[in-house]
Amino acid sequence: MAFFGLFKKKDKNKSKKYKMGLHKTREGAFKTLKELLSDKTKIDDELFDELEEIFITADIGVDTVVNFIDELRSEVKNKKITDKEVLQEMIMDKMFEIYLKGEIVNANLNLNPDGLSVILFVGVNGVGKTTSIAKIAYSLKKQGKKVLLAAGDTFRAGAIAQLDVWAKRIGVDIVTKPDGSDPSSVMYEAVTKAKNEGYDVLLCDTAGRLQTKVNLMNELNKMKRVIESLCPGAPQETLLVIDATTGQNGMSQAKAFKEATEVSGIILTKLDGTSKGGIVLAIRNEMGIPIKYVGLGEGIEDLEVFDIENYLYGLFADFFED
Repeated sequence: MAFFGLFKKKDKNKSKKYKMGLHKTREGAFKTLKELLSDKTKIDDELFDELEEIFITADIGVDTVVNFIDELRSEVKNKKITDKEVLQEMIMDKMFEIYLKGEIVNANLNLNPDGLSVILFVGVNGVGKTTSIAKIAYSLKKQGKKVLLAAGDTFRAGAIAQLDVWAKRIGVDIVTKPDGSDPSSVMYEAVTKAKNEGYDVLLCDTAGRLQTKVNLMNELNKMKRVIESLCPGAPQETLLVIDATTGQNGMSQAKAFKEATEVSGIILTKLDGTSKGGIVLAIRNEMGIPIKYVGLGEGIEDLEVFDIENYLYGLFADFFED
């Protein structure tokens, strides 16, 4: 079986951060799941109904859960499964398949090996966008990259100052203009500086809220046109930052931004702060967008490159470690 077989070969020490970060989800819905599979004497319709309720509680998403349970029910019937331990393995494998969708999913950043890489960050205010930019800048700097930040959120009071503080703290350069400036002019100046001065990666903050979705779409498109005109092929990534604690509201944000721009990946912050960690599977299944990073703590090194095996281990650790 896919995930279950891979799990047995994994170095569990590498999974400790996910185990700690997903403890609220594990102590919520997945504790109920473990109790259900322990208490039930047989696999029947009542069990499947209860499984459905548990997974919806974990915020995996109604549509995703209904399809998931239908497939699980069908497979159990066709294979005449009566062993609850086999059912448990099937649940893990099905979640693994929901995320992969038959593809090789690469969570690493798509960086240009032969020149400047530009990464746009989008998302509503308050989701941890600025902090995520700083954490990724710190990680890239540790890898030996020359990193530049662009303070393109010129509409939110304090956004430029906040990013500037982070730039000084982690020791990277930043391009800023006064509050209320045209964000595209910030992009123009930043890309020009990055190219002229040999930067490896340019990380660009953008406005989290404009008056209407049309305004947001126009602003993002304008910024992307400016970037591409100066640096063909850029931006290499457009990353949408979502706060995991907002649950299905985060899904609504994802859909709105996907309509406004070409989102290439998701940063899911505060995954350690929610009992609804199933949102990872909902986003991937309903949006088709890979998760690139997850926030598993407050520290500068606690934004982790997403790993589906470690994520599932974080959810199911208690099943393995009695």
